[in-house]
Amino acid sequence: MSPDLRIAGIIEESIVDGPGIRFVVFAQGCNHHCPGCHNPETQPFDRGTVVQIETLLRQMSKNPLLDGVSISGGEPFEQAEVLAELAAQVQKKGLNVVTYTGYIYEEILANASEQPGWSRLLKHTDILVDGRFELAQRNLLLKFRGSENQRLIDVKKSLESGEIQEAIL
Repeated sequence: MSPDLRIAGIIEESIVDGPGIRFVVFAQGCNHHCPGCHNPETQPFDRGTVVQIETLLRQMSKNPLLDGVSISGGEPFEQAEVLAELAAQVQKKGLNVVTYTGYIYEEILANASEQPGWSRLLKHTDILVDGRFELAQRNLLLKFRGSENQRLIDVKKSLESGEIQEAIL
């Protein structure tokens, strides 16, 4: 039996949540409460539906055209352990992983040793979209993000170099 994950929902095919055709998982629960949040219904931790990651993996496998999986929310790092397992399984299938978070990359690195699953989720993320949504910096023309403070980070290159490397899409 695979671990349980509390989700707000899924989108089986999206072209706006990362490069290519994507399966999107919306994690339930977020403490950031960004003004102007695009998904405020995902904030309460006691809502949503509990699913096993194996169920999500079966759903994904039905679509041979998928390029990857995007993990959004809510705040994925609030369920980092189980989402790290999902991301690892997704990568084993040859798909890439985009993770959206209100935390910034530097904050994740600084707190990873104290937060269960943070290091592993980061390790199994190809592109990290980091930073809280800032209504004053909203820009509808940005690719795969909502405000100008948010960054598209190539996680593997960033971890290898020790410096933030922007994802080239």
